[in-house]
Amino acid sequence: MIAIDASSFRRYLDGIDAPDTRAVIQALGRGEAALPPPVLAELLSDPGLEPDALAEVQSVTIIRLESGFWHRAGFLRASLRRRFGIQAKLPDTLIAQCCIDQDIPLITDDDDFRKQFLRAGLELHVEGV
Repeated sequence: MIAIDASSFRRYLDGIDAPDTRAVIQALGRGEAALPPPVLAELLSDPGLEPDALAEVQSVTIIRLESGFWHRAGFLRASLRRRFGIQAKLPDTLIAQCCIDQDIPLITDDDDFRKQFLRAGLELHVEGV
């Protein structure tokens, strides 16, 4: 399973050719793509999402939240602030925690994940470069 961030999924839907979108295409083609629940909510909150894009978003597997998820996400965010002075955004923290819990990599073009969550065990996936 490979998680996809909202920014990369949107870029994929927009037809942008970049390393992250090529990785999205490959993950979807192999049936390995999955969306963290916060990513699903973010994508579905776009009022301009076309019906074809909506159908594609809804066809992707959703990552299950494990028991204690909300506690671990809160502790992760607090730990980043305490240990490194990082003010991680809550949605990014929730996405990272989903991936860390399932031990799956994340496809993203958002540098915040690299700067903030690699220290906490998040693995980033880059393929198709």
